[in-house]
Amino acid sequence: MADPIIEVAEDFWNFRGSYKIGGVVDVGTQASLVRRANGKFLLLDAYTFSDDVVRYIGDLTRDGRDIEAILNLHPFHTLHVENAHKQYPEATLYGTARHRTRFPMLPWDKLSTEAVTLHELFAEDLEFSVPRGVDFISADENVHFSSVLAFHRTSNTIHSDDTLMYVSLPRLMKLFGLGDAVSFHPTLSKALERRAGAARDFREWAEEMIEDWRDAANLCAAHTATLLDRNNHGDSIHARVIKALRKAESTLRKHERKYG
Repeated sequence: MADPIIEVAEDFWNFRGSYKIGGVVDVGTQASLVRRANGKFLLLDAYTFSDDVVRYIGDLTRDGRDIEAILNLHPFHTLHVENAHKQYPEATLYGTARHRTRFPMLPWDKLSTEAVTLHELFAEDLEFSVPRGVDFISADENVHFSSVLAFHRTSNTIHSDDTLMYVSLPRLMKLFGLGDAVSFHPTLSKALERRAGAARDFREWAEEMIEDWRDAANLCAAHTATLLDRNNHGDSIHARVIKALRKAESTLRKHERKYG
């Protein structure tokens, strides 16, 4: 079956892929394509696309020649990094420090995707946000909370890997009053740095992100689903992320009681 192609907006596309935990439970994964103001393209994250998706992207990008860069935004999303580079070898390859450590043979650019200098390089087209108060690359490889979030203001779209999640429940469950929800990744408690002030730093980061991106209308989240303005029959994304932070407050307060 072909991978889903979602045209989020005129200059933003999201591609949904398969990722099975233990080879059984498919939680999905994603990559997004952004058309820059200069007419070129950026690929956010890596996925091994189906032939149909490769053709679709090829029609947009002159067979990939107009893809300027691949930005790998999550340090633990590495399964498809090599294949994405092989598919679009002319695109400048960016990743986190962990990407470069795991794949030293690839032609990585010296700038890391978590670095402010990289964010400034693409500031005309994207805004980036890196969570504070949490381990960006956790020593526990099961903790995948942190990533570089990207906001495409032209389409008001947030691209998030793990950090922000959107769960769309089956229609039958909605009949019982259980709706869809935006939340922070459940590993927040394990991701928080073990020091005084870490919970405060995370809370302040989240509040800043919520305010700066208050106009967000679309959310593309890895492992879960997309929440698009045209299909959103509930609260705005701004309101949903505020609720998500409120739900996380008990975790933050518990951390403060222990570490200060």
